[in-house]
Amino acid sequence: MFAERRTHDVKRPGADTALALGVQVALLPYALAIFAVSLPFFVWAGSFARNAVWMSLSFAIFAINWGVFYGINSWLKTPKAEDLTMRLRLQVAGGLLWALGVVQMSAFADGAGPIRETLLLLAAAAGMVCIFFASPVPQCLVVVAPVAAAGPLWALFSRPESRQTGLMVVGGLALALAMALIFNRMLRRQHALAVAHEALIEERMRVLESAERTARSKSDIVATLSHEIRNGLTGVTHVLAAAAGKGGRAAPSREQLNAALDAAQDLIAVLNATLDAETAESGRLAVETQAFEPVRLVRDLVLLERPHALAKGLELAVHVDASLENRVLGAAMADPMRTRQIIANLVGNAVKYTVRGRVEVRIEPRGDDRFAIEVADTGPGLSPEELEQAFEPFRRVERTGAGVNGAGLGLSLSRQLARLMGGALETSSALGVGSCFTVLLPYDAACPCPQEPVEETLAAADPAPDVQRSLRVLIAEDDALNAAMLRAILEQLGHQVVHAQNGRRAVDLAKVCEFDLVMLDGRMPVLDGPQTAAELRAMPGANGQLPIIAVIGGDADEARECTEAGADTVLRKPVSVAGVARAVADAAALTRHPRSEGNRAEASRGVA
Repeated sequence: MFAERRTHDVKRPGADTALALGVQVALLPYALAIFAVSLPFFVWAGSFARNAVWMSLSFAIFAINWGVFYGINSWLKTPKAEDLTMRLRLQVAGGLLWALGVVQMSAFADGAGPIRETLLLLAAAAGMVCIFFASPVPQCLVVVAPVAAAGPLWALFSRPESRQTGLMVVGGLALALAMALIFNRMLRRQHALAVAHEALIEERMRVLESAERTARSKSDIVATLSHEIRNGLTGVTHVLAAAAGKGGRAAPSREQLNAALDAAQDLIAVLNATLDAETAESGRLAVETQAFEPVRLVRDLVLLERPHALAKGLELAVHVDASLENRVLGAAMADPMRTRQIIANLVGNAVKYTVRGRVEVRIEPRGDDRFAIEVADTGPGLSPEELEQAFEPFRRVERTGAGVNGAGLGLSLSRQLARLMGGALETSSALGVGSCFTVLLPYDAACPCPQEPVEETLAAADPAPDVQRSLRVLIAEDDALNAAMLRAILEQLGHQVVHAQNGRRAVDLAKVCEFDLVMLDGRMPVLDGPQTAAELRAMPGANGQLPIIAVIGGDADEARECTEAGADTVLRKPVSVAGVARAVADAAALTRHPRSEGNRAEASRGVA
C-alpha cells in the first residue's frame, strides 16, 4: 500500500499567506476574550460620562462585530475558504471593523466630560490590542494599525489640555507597532521553517512511495519469475533427464524436444522482458534513433509469426499503404531493434490470444511526420477496465490469460519504448469483437528510403565457399554451460572446436596448435579476455594474426577493453546461432586479406 500523502501542498503559491492567516485565526479567540474582559471596565467608566446615551451605540457596534466574526468563522470551515484572496479580504475587513469600533469609542470618550482622558486611554489600549492581533498578516497590519490609532490620537491632540497624554499614547502605540513588527518577523521565520519542514516531509513521502513501488515491483518480479522459471525448467529438466538416460526411460521424442525448446525460449523471453522493464523503470533504458525501412521490418516479423498462426488456423495478413510501396523517399526515424520488439509483442499477442478468425497488420502514413502500424485481431476483446489492467506491469487479464505463458510485461514495456522513441501506443477494443493496437512513430518523408544492403543480398544468393569451409576454433570460456552452447552452435555450423577453461590454457594451446579462429570470454579467471587477446597478439607467426572474437556480457567498457587489446569482433551474450554465424563469417573474411588496423576497426563495428 502506498504511503499516505499530506494533503497540504506547501509548494503551492501563497503558502506563507495561508500560514499567516491561519495564525491570525488561531489568535482570534484570545482577541475576543480580551475585548470581552475589557468591556465591563469600559462600561463602568462610561457610566460616569455626560453623554452616557452614546454607550448604546458602542454596544451595538460590539454586537455587530461579534456577529460578523461568527459569520467569518463559519465561512472559514467551508471549501470556499481555500480561496486565499477572498479569505485575506474577509480577515482584513474583520480587523478593520474592530478598528472602526475603536474610532467610535474615541468619539464617545471625546464628549465624556471629566472622564474623557480615562476613556481615551482605554480606547488607545483597545487600538493597541487591534494592532497586535493584526500583526500575523502584513496586509491586515498595514490597514488596521492606522485606523485603530487614528481615533484616540485625533481626540487627544484636538484639545491642548490632553496633548501631554497624547504624547504618552503615541509612545505606547509606537511600542505596540514595533512589537507587532517583531512578532510578524518571527512568525515569517517560523513559517519559512514550517514550509521547509513540510517540503522535507513531502520529499520523504515521495522517496517512501518510490521505495514501496520498487519493493512491490521486485515482489512481482520474484513471483512472476519463480512461477515461469519453475514451470519452464521443470519441463526442460524432464526432457534432458530422458536424453541423458536417467531413470531407465527411453530417449525423448521430437515432440518432447520441441516442447522443451519452446519452454526454454519462453524463459528467455520472460527474462529479457523483465530486464528491459526494470531498466525502463529506473530510467536507464536508451534508444538509438536512425533511419530504417518499416515495411520490410513488419513483413519480416509477420513471416516469422505465420507458422504459429497457421498452426491455430488463423489468417495472418499484411496491408501496406500504396504510398509506402516502391518509394524512393521516406524512412522511419526510431530505433529499429526496439520497434521490432514492439511489433513482435503486438503480433505475438494477437496470434496467442486469438482463437479463430484473422490477425491483420496495417502500415500507413499519418501526416508528414508520423506513420502508424496497426495490429488488429478478432480475439476475445477487452473491456475498458481490462484494457487498463493489461497495460500494468506484471498484471494479466484473468479472463483471457488463463493457461497462456508470459510475464505480463509486453504491453507496458511496448508503451514505454514507444514513448522513448517519440511515439505512442494507442489501443481500442470491444468485448467479443477484437482489439486493435496502433503504434505511432516518427517518420521523415524527405529522408532517402533505406534499401537492403547489396552485399547481404549477394551473400544470400551465392554464399562464398570460403565462408562455409570448416574452421578450427579455439574457445576460451570458464562457464561450462556457455562453452557447451558455443560448441553446439559452432559444430552445428560445421566447425571443429577445442575448449580451454581459462585464458592461460588458451594461450598455451595456441602455442602448440594451429587454429583458424579464437573466441574469448571477456571475464575469465587466471587470465581474462583482454589479457588473453593481448598475449595472443604478441605471439610470433600465424597464431599471432588469428581472428579473435570477444564474447562479452554487454558492458561497453568490457567491449572497449577487448577491442583495444586486439579483438576483431565483439559478440554479446546471450549468443544466438545467427549472431555466431555472422561473427564467424566476418572473422573468416579477415583471414583472406592482409590484417590491418582498418580491417580490425571495420570488423569491430559488427557487434552481434
